[in-house]
Amino acid sequence: MSKIKLSENFIRNTVKLALNEDLFPSGDITSNLVKNNKIIKVKLISNQDAIIGGLLFAKHAFSLVDKKIKFLIKKKDGSFVKKKSLIATVQGKAQNILIAERVALNYLSHISGIATKTNQFVKLAGKKCKICCTRKTIPNLRVIQKYAVKLGGGTNHRFNLSDEYLIKDNHIASSNIKSLVSLAIKNKRGKKITVEVDNLKQLKQIIGLKFNTVLFDNMNIKNLKAGVKIAKRYYETEASGNINLKTVKTVAATGVDRISVGSITHSAPAVDLKLEI
Repeated sequence: MSKIKLSENFIRNTVKLALNEDLFPSGDITSNLVKNNKIIKVKLISNQDAIIGGLLFAKHAFSLVDKKIKFLIKKKDGSFVKKKSLIATVQGKAQNILIAERVALNYLSHISGIATKTNQFVKLAGKKCKICCTRKTIPNLRVIQKYAVKLGGGTNHRFNLSDEYLIKDNHIASSNIKSLVSLAIKNKRGKKITVEVDNLKQLKQIIGLKFNTVLFDNMNIKNLKAGVKIAKRYYETEASGNINLKTVKTVAATGVDRISVGSITHSAPAVDLKLEI
């Protein structure tokens, strides 16, 4: 899989775009009413139990508006925090803190939300089964969302379409599963090959071919158990398809090596955070 990097330059440039979205073309006309020479100190507080992430994004949001703003981090990315916990303090000119506030909180609440949701799945799945994300991410935010998944204890699936072969139902519907897998094996050049099946008949057609992972999609528990039992000795096994917090424990108990969950990136609720003066 492509290596995910969140360098200082990447974070800084991403935050610049977000600030420009907020401030173009006339700046913060409301915060401009506040006297710029007033120095305040505010607390960044979590209003709920959460896994915190995105602190460097918040730090850059404030520093790009005003280099003199002091952003003191009290909790590290990936830390579990209780409701009412102090996460960071911010000190500087009131006007400039108010200008950067929403951009900082948006990054923090979104990244923390994904990390928190991922961690809920991870705890339920147990130590023997990995939780991984998918490509169901907001365009141009994939690297940030996959970073958040890692903070929550999850793992990353392929980053883009060239990372590995993933032969899915729509590929199979337009061709033949065995011939597609054979062609991928012939052309793999070091790439992993994952093959999606939605019934045991498809699985039996490809057993013995030299690929890496069987992805069981939208299977009931009975068939999933049977499929894992057949495939386990040959391949890594994965389950997917509308798996939620109520069903993930049961799915993990079938013995699958990993479970992919699209909702941890596309539907994670934001963590409730506030800046308290």
